Amino acid sequence: MSHRQPLNLLPEAEQQLRLDRMRRLMADASLPAILVTDLANIYYITGRVYTGYIYLPSEGKPIYFVRRPVELEGDGVVYIRKPEQMTESIGLNLPEAVGLELDLLPYNSAMRLSSALGGIATPNASPVLRAARAVKTAMEQDALRMSGVKQEHVYRLIPKLYREGMRDIELQVEIERALRLEGCLGQFRISGDSMELYMANILTGRNADNPTPYDFAMGGAGLDPSLPVGADGEIIKDHTTVMVDANGNFTGYMTDMTRTFSLGTIEELAVKAHDTSVAICRAIAEAARPGAEAKSLWKIAETMAADAGLAEYFMGHTQKAGFVGHGVGIEINELPVIAPRSRDIIAEGNVIAVEPKFVIPKVGAVGIENTYIVGHDSTECITRAPESLTPLV
Repeated sequence: MSHRQPLNLLPEAEQQLRLDRMRRLMADASLPAILVTDLANIYYITGRVYTGYIYLPSEGKPIYFVRRPVELEGDGVVYIRKPEQMTESIGLNLPEAVGLELDLLPYNSAMRLSSALGGIATPNASPVLRAARAVKTAMEQDALRMSGVKQEHVYRLIPKLYREGMRDIELQVEIERALRLEGCLGQFRISGDSMELYMANILTGRNADNPTPYDFAMGGAGLDPSLPVGADGEIIKDHTTVMVDANGNFTGYMTDMTRTFSLGTIEELAVKAHDTSVAICRAIAEAARPGAEAKSLWKIAETMAADAGLAEYFMGHTQKAGFVGHGVGIEINELPVIAPRSRDIIAEGNVIAVEPKFVIPKVGAVGIENTYIVGHDSTECITRAPESLTPLV
């Protein structure tokens, strides 16, 4: 039985939009060609994941070098067993330089690819690819909207999933089960070497104040030192909060949403902090227009937290995160980054997650996170679960 299928799963016009954007950025960076190896970038260009490479010249059609799976076919598909065969198999007429994803490639892999390309210059192409993916096409935006709808549906179920005496990890498992049944792929694609997470980050009570080695807005001790983040097995206690930041990957494109739940009455400081988080999200959404500096959005959040007398608890208490928002898409940490020293400029088509969070000692984490699509003169929230501090019972 034949399992042949087309390598490129994107509509032709959609792929051309993405290639044209990449080529404009390549021209700006003086890159005559790039060689793509990262799975997220291969997915962006083709609509599928495969092991191999994409050779993208500034002019002409891409060449898809495939190692596995077998039986992919289409214009430009060439099967190889090792990278050295790329130039041997079709006699590539290489330019003076071919960009590589040097932010992502291990040193030995980069050296081998450089050698396979004949020792020509191999400058860093990672900024080009990150910039290209930061501005989403209409098709990508629709995929994100669909993820947002499905994620919202599960978040609305969370109060019904809680049972008295539950541990945080038990509630997390129930939320993850609901997500998977809704169609969640379960995968957090994260760029970088210091970012690890499973399907969700559930924080309750004092565990919210446990610092983590990862560059996330929130921490948690985790269940084991091998993955020190998130739920630690603590029983959910009265007068504490439960913050849920769970996987929104239903379409290969991820929305990012956080909501906070409470058990019993919560001290006024935590309620005030939560309301401030909602207000910050709305203020940033209003200011996030094409041409705005990302660092100016951080300043809005920082100023509002300080004016509310909450600076001590903003973006953490024992340990603070250095950002209040980030791009999302194929990976959970894309451009732009909303941070005090960010050089990013907000552009139409950016999809950003805004997460002004607070940690109140002994009570827990409070606040929300929403995903927004930046339009020409407005932003669209695509994570629409209720934003209020929601009782579990």
